[in-house]
Amino acid sequence: MTLLVTSMLMWCAVHLFPSLAVQARTNIIARRGRALYRGVFALLILCSIVLMVFGWRTAEPVAVYQPPDWGRGAAYVLVFFTFILFVAAKRLTNIKRIFRHPQLTGVMLWSAGHLLANGDSRSLILFAGIGLWALLEIILINRRVGIWIKPVPVPAHKDIITVAIGVIMYLVLLKFHPYLSGETLI
Repeated sequence: MTLLVTSMLMWCAVHLFPSLAVQARTNIIARRGRALYRGVFALLILCSIVLMVFGWRTAEPVAVYQPPDWGRGAAYVLVFFTFILFVAAKRLTNIKRIFRHPQLTGVMLWSAGHLLANGDSRSLILFAGIGLWALLEIILINRRVGIWIKPVPVPAHKDIITVAIGVIMYLVLLKFHPYLSGETLI
């Protein structure tokens, strides 16, 4: 469980650093350059994800609560929408006119879905931790950036393509989830 907690703390610290230590981030970029900063940031995030996977797989789950009978089905639906929101975050879509932070909203859906399907200690640490991080990140970004100016509308075909890519990514996840988590989905 220590590895899982450590990975969560690393994930949160690295992601929250730009919002909570604005001047320190600016100083690092000024001294070392944006490319190096981004490279180290990406490496630390990748390390935290690898540690999460290993931490999850090695942590002994202890029952904390009984998930609802419908929780597993809800998880499939929420994670499906998560992938659409993840894709929408990186593309010009009308989805961004509805969600100010589509990727972070997707993370919260992913987290909620997993908490509805799993009631053990390692799930609580990983999924509640990341869900709370995403919520905090939204609050901090909104405070830093200020008023939301919605993007201009785009043609509907951009949304259709976004949904199609999200569906493909979701199907890939269904195929490879057991290899990442050790948990079968069906």
